[in-house]
Amino acid sequence: MGGADRGVGEGRGRGGGGRRWRAVMAAGDGDVKLGTLGSGSESSSDGGSESPGGAGAAAEGGGWAAAALALLTGGGEMLLNVALVALVLLGAYRLWVRWGRRGLGTGAGAGEESPAASLPRMKKRDFSLEQLRQYDGSGNPRILLAVNGKVFDVTKGSKFYGPAGPYGIFAGRDASRGLATFCLDKDALRDEYDDLSDLNAVQMESVREWEMQFKEKYDYVGRLLKPGEEPSEYTDEEDTKDHNKQD
Repeated sequence: MGGADRGVGEGRGRGGGGRRWRAVMAAGDGDVKLGTLGSGSESSSDGGSESPGGAGAAAEGGGWAAAALALLTGGGEMLLNVALVALVLLGAYRLWVRWGRRGLGTGAGAGEESPAASLPRMKKRDFSLEQLRQYDGSGNPRILLAVNGKVFDVTKGSKFYGPAGPYGIFAGRDASRGLATFCLDKDALRDEYDDLSDLNAVQMESVREWEMQFKEKYDYVGRLLKPGEEPSEYTDEEDTKDHNKQD
């Protein structure tokens, strides 16, 4: 059905911010140490009394520590608030980039009508493999695929099943084997009719589950014909009845 570049860029940005915050936190931790040094400077390491000059230096150091503490405390709170606001704005921007643009339809096709909206509903009919391949979304904007012998119109899911979509390999083809085996390679496709007789019970159950999911989400437009099988003739009443069920 770029992220790496963004991740690298964001990681660098966060790394720089992290270093700055670690520096601020280190300075905050240093306040306690500075205060401790200021109050403990009256005694030497060996327990002796300091000289009057040393006491003056300690007093000066204690005053500097108090001033630094006040500055860092006030500035740290401001930096923390700014950082929190920046993080909230960054999170909101990422959500908008990820989800908002989808709703707005930004990009090269913005403002254009989707292929599904511009096409009339397809009348019910049956398809051979050759006929199904004409609806791969390349030459024809309508996209069909088959699951367990049923053909579905997945044009409204063109971002998934179109030529550039992650599941575009299934467009115009029988997707049963690929869905059952979770394979998105050409090995999952057959040029001839695939009766799926070599799949095991678990895989066949998976095929039936996929069939039900496609019935719930997309229009069922007919059957995939076996070799030599004749197509059915569907009346307008049957066609309307099937479409009403899906609605």
